[in-house]
Amino acid sequence: GHFPSWLQGILIRNGPGMHTIGETKYNHWFDGLALLHSFTFKNGEVYYRSKYLRSDTYNSNVEANRIVVSEFGTMAYPDPCKNIFAKTFSYLSHTIPEFTDNCLINIMKTGDDFYATSETNFIRKINPQTLETLEKVDYSKYVAVNVATSHPHYDSAGNVLNMGTSIVDKGKTKYILFKIPPPVPEKEKKKSGFKHTEVVCSIPSRSLVHPSYYHSFGITENYIVFIEQPFKLDIVKMATAYIRGVNWASCLAYCKEDKTWFHFVDKRTKKEVSTKFYTDAMVLFHHMNAYEEDGHIIFDIIAYTDNSLYDMFYLKNLNENFDENKHLTSVPTSKRFVVPLQYDKDAEVGSNLVTLPSTATAVKEKDGSIYCQPEILCEGIELPRINYDYNGKKYKYVFATEVKWSPVPTKIAKFNVQTKEMLHWEEDRCWPSEPVFVPSPDAREEDDGIVLTCVVKSDPKEAPFLLVLDAKTFKELGRATVDVEMHLDLHGMFIPAKDLKTEAE
Repeated sequence: GHFPSWLQGILIRNGPGMHTIGETKYNHWFDGLALLHSFTFKNGEVYYRSKYLRSDTYNSNVEANRIVVSEFGTMAYPDPCKNIFAKTFSYLSHTIPEFTDNCLINIMKTGDDFYATSETNFIRKINPQTLETLEKVDYSKYVAVNVATSHPHYDSAGNVLNMGTSIVDKGKTKYILFKIPPPVPEKEKKKSGFKHTEVVCSIPSRSLVHPSYYHSFGITENYIVFIEQPFKLDIVKMATAYIRGVNWASCLAYCKEDKTWFHFVDKRTKKEVSTKFYTDAMVLFHHMNAYEEDGHIIFDIIAYTDNSLYDMFYLKNLNENFDENKHLTSVPTSKRFVVPLQYDKDAEVGSNLVTLPSTATAVKEKDGSIYCQPEILCEGIELPRINYDYNGKKYKYVFATEVKWSPVPTKIAKFNVQTKEMLHWEEDRCWPSEPVFVPSPDAREEDDGIVLTCVVKSDPKEAPFLLVLDAKTFKELGRATVDVEMHLDLHGMFIPAKDLKTEAE
């Protein structure tokens, strides 16, 4: 086929790539050493390259020829001869352990710079053209967070908005929303924006030692949407994990009797909406989008009724019969919550306060809190992406992988959240990655553009390829086959040629 001539730039993807070092193996697929790969589009041609992220973690492991840095699902013991006193001492001095800089989840942009990110306090700058690894940035030097999401948001002024958890800071565990401004030119030299990182607001955790785990958050024109779910981290267990010889993942627990709380922070006043909104227990990783309409906040998320997804990816479960044998005990469900911020304060207890046409409800309780129930949009999609020009605004389309009951995606879907219509692309023995939407230069409508996805074949003898779909019709425009071993990845971004510094710069 062919690629549109206007498609000029680089698609960068990130994900776990190396799971064995010397004679040691990681326990979990999400622990593997980060492998970056990119497709560069230039005048109708495509160039591929891949490179391991040369993190301190990568360098230490390769030098020792074994895993010496702990990851979320794999606890490592750097010095096997260390005695119990040294272990206890290191535990007492580090309530929160020193985390890894194996940034394997996503790519983030700040100003003209690009970073590989994960969920620890470290991010690594990369050169998007050569995939070289550059300096390491520690968020905790600029803002008091121990972990942060790898799904930040970007506003029209070029700021990056992100959330992190500040654990046991002066006895208070809280969620922090912070803003990184774009770098400022200073005497011919650009000065990093990290020095001017600002805390927009903080939300106290409902529990001092059990903060909620979260992978992303939502944003509308005027509000930040943060969901405190009953999928929680046990800080005491985490602090003693090293001594007990268990991994940090075992310190996460899902409390299905608990509620899920919704927090809305007004971006202008930096204060949280005081009404308490909640729903039933659920686990979510990805927000799709959120927007405001007639005094309501509408937000779309993909939620599960348990945390079986993470357990699926322990490497002991990833055998050749994975496709047939492994079934999620909870299917990903796209839910739309409609939350009335402005409502009649004298409304009767038990009345539904949603005034928009939707099957979602928000019922007033005796104590003044509001119990929300969602409208179900669809089931079985994950890794959602939208046309980012519509982020925080009323929108129609979400592009996603389709997973059904197995966690490995077999189709790409385009879903219309308004009409609930769905289009698919699928082919036998194909596992596509998260689809990335790229708008066409003269786009008038939300789906004017293309969708890019990397497709890995389930038969290792068959070559993987990059697929380009027309976003409107979802028909294939072309594919570029790459004769390499490509891995299933997690997230990535498309960088238009105009956002790339020229090599000379």
